[in-house]
Amino acid sequence: MSLFNALDRISPVVDRQAATTRLTSWLYAATLFVSALLLFSIQPMFAKMVLPKLGGAPAVWSVAMVFFQTVLLGGYAYAHLLNRLLLPGRAVMFHLLLVGVTAMMLPIAIAPEWGAPPLDGTALWLFGLFAASIGLPFFTLSASAPLLQSWFAASGHRQASNPYVLYAASNLGSFAALFAYPVVIEPFLTLKTQTAAWSIGFALLAILLSVVGLVATRAEPAAAQAEVADDVRTSAGERMRWIALAAIPSGLVIAVTAYMTTDIAAAPFLWVVPLAIFLLTFVAVFSERPWIAHASVVRFVPFAVAPLAVSLIGGEKVFWLTTIALNLVAFALLTLMCHGELYARRPNPRRLTEFYLCTSFGGVIGGAFAGLVAPLIFNGNYEYPILIALALLCMPGFFAGGLRKALTDATPWLLLSAVLAVIWYATLLQPPATLELPYQVLLALLAAAMLFQRQRPMRFFGLVVLSFTVTALWRPGLAPIETARSFFGVHKVAEVGDGKARVLYHGTTIHGAQRLRNEDGTPISGPLLPQTYYYPGGPYSEAIGAARAVRGNLDHVAVVGLGTGTLACHRKGGELWTFFEIDPEVIRIARDPRRFEFLSRCAPDAPVVAGDARLTLEASHDSYDLIVLDAFSSDSIPVHLLTRDALAGYLSRLSPHGVIIAHISNRYLDLAPVVANVAHSHGLVAFIREDNSAGDLLTTLKANARLVVLARDAADAGSVAGNWTPLHPDPASALWTDDYSNILGIMLRKKFGG
Repeated sequence: MSLFNALDRISPVVDRQAATTRLTSWLYAATLFVSALLLFSIQPMFAKMVLPKLGGAPAVWSVAMVFFQTVLLGGYAYAHLLNRLLLPGRAVMFHLLLVGVTAMMLPIAIAPEWGAPPLDGTALWLFGLFAASIGLPFFTLSASAPLLQSWFAASGHRQASNPYVLYAASNLGSFAALFAYPVVIEPFLTLKTQTAAWSIGFALLAILLSVVGLVATRAEPAAAQAEVADDVRTSAGERMRWIALAAIPSGLVIAVTAYMTTDIAAAPFLWVVPLAIFLLTFVAVFSERPWIAHASVVRFVPFAVAPLAVSLIGGEKVFWLTTIALNLVAFALLTLMCHGELYARRPNPRRLTEFYLCTSFGGVIGGAFAGLVAPLIFNGNYEYPILIALALLCMPGFFAGGLRKALTDATPWLLLSAVLAVIWYATLLQPPATLELPYQVLLALLAAAMLFQRQRPMRFFGLVVLSFTVTALWRPGLAPIETARSFFGVHKVAEVGDGKARVLYHGTTIHGAQRLRNEDGTPISGPLLPQTYYYPGGPYSEAIGAARAVRGNLDHVAVVGLGTGTLACHRKGGELWTFFEIDPEVIRIARDPRRFEFLSRCAPDAPVVAGDARLTLEASHDSYDLIVLDAFSSDSIPVHLLTRDALAGYLSRLSPHGVIIAHISNRYLDLAPVVANVAHSHGLVAFIREDNSAGDLLTTLKANARLVVLARDAADAGSVAGNWTPLHPDPASALWTDDYSNILGIMLRKKFGG
């Protein structure tokens, strides 16, 4: 009986120890989760806050990305130094002091001393604005994840030998923020409320960090770990592997997003899916029990990459849902493979912060290549196949047979790819459409060869490179006139209908067309007629004609959004039309008469103002009889151009009896209630017309248009007031301001009605 009594006395102690162990794990995980949640929510929140003041210029987006990645790297470097120089107890106190200083800068706001951006040195100025406004909060949050894991590693906890599993909690918080912002935060909270809630969340994090710090300072260091700490060394080669294994997925997530949202379908929120997959791969892999075995991932990779290699470049994406699924599956497997290799190469916990510093540096390299460098050096999304090929080099056993054997396997296919590229660039010849069937047979044979060689990674790699080369250079029957790329996407000028018309594509959206020949093939003669949304007799023609009839003529007209410059052919007499366009590539294409002739023939003297229209239009100091807002027909709209505050700026430039035309045709978004509520907030009347008579765009070159005319008085709208449908405010939709907007709501309304 004495033995049983002793066990009874010991059992509660054991239970308490087990409960304490579980509680400690959950405490660290919860703190990491909250830290990542705050880190990922501050990015869209501040970007939304700053856009109305700075516009949507490329410098804003590129500098923002460079800033976040740079500060993240700085936070990891700080954590590494703190871990190396101070014991956990002192490191806790130092970091809590930094948290306290950061709390004094809340709530998040644009630094008040920063005014309008300068004409020169804008990038450096923007970097300074981000640093002054959110630099310290972002830095503090960036450092928390590696610090917490290093403290856990030194805590003596029974799972301290593998603190990397806590990284899953961090990425789960990032994933939660990614979906919470567009689904929960943006639709229901104003920016002011968001910043207040974020401050409360930071206070919660400070409390959790304090409790974790107390646990960390009281815990005994892991004796076994301390004994081997001085023997742990990391070679330069291993650090390079960490950097490479982090850089490739970081670049891939940007590249696959750019590809899907330009070459397949630019649906809103499609960019969220690759980033969500990217974060979930960390959760799946950085675990003692991975969701899927690493060997299984490696085995499945060739079956996803082979069909992708023969379909990625060139050709029409008819079955776009299947194409999206194929790309996402391949991306998920390649990312899982790279992150699986990264986890397999994780060092001793004493090198944890060094490991995360290297992976963060790799993330900066990959993101900078895909997000900044590639748009400057490539006219298409070629960084995507390049990164796929680099990911294949990370397959385990790639050089198992030695470097010489690997080169022997790949060299013939790489040489053949190089020869094809040289021949194409020397001749610029394209095979005729009659070779389409043999071309498809060749692609099928290449796919079969790749699968047949999937057990030999280097030979498989060579065949993938050959497939990318063939599909990029040799496309029977396809001869696009020009492909240009900017930070806003890929622009393609191509002829359709056997050369009867020329069109401009921005991703998958047509932004203008010019008829070149009649149905019988004879060249077009006579006046140049507007096409697509702007055709004679359509809503645009009626709205502009009505505004002109009220005044006799339109002295000065402002057009936001250039496209091919088609609207220029609605100009009459001595009217002065000014176009405002943010994309320099669009301006170049529209001004080139070898591409489109609308500007050169109808308004050769029309000024085109480069830059974000909200800033440049308000700064013009001119008065306009007509303002045309034609920037919302793309699949991803500039929200900051459609708020109550933006309309106030337009009205300040509108003449006393002027009118505004808002073009709100959109495949995914119902913008009518947004425009109605914004107009009502300024006491304007609104009239809408939906055109459904255009027919097939590529056949008739006419597109159905949805237009809204806004005026201070119905009499200013002329005949539109009597012929179009009055657009009344929608009480079910909230008013859009610079402080609040809800993209998800109008997308769901378009999809399901309401």
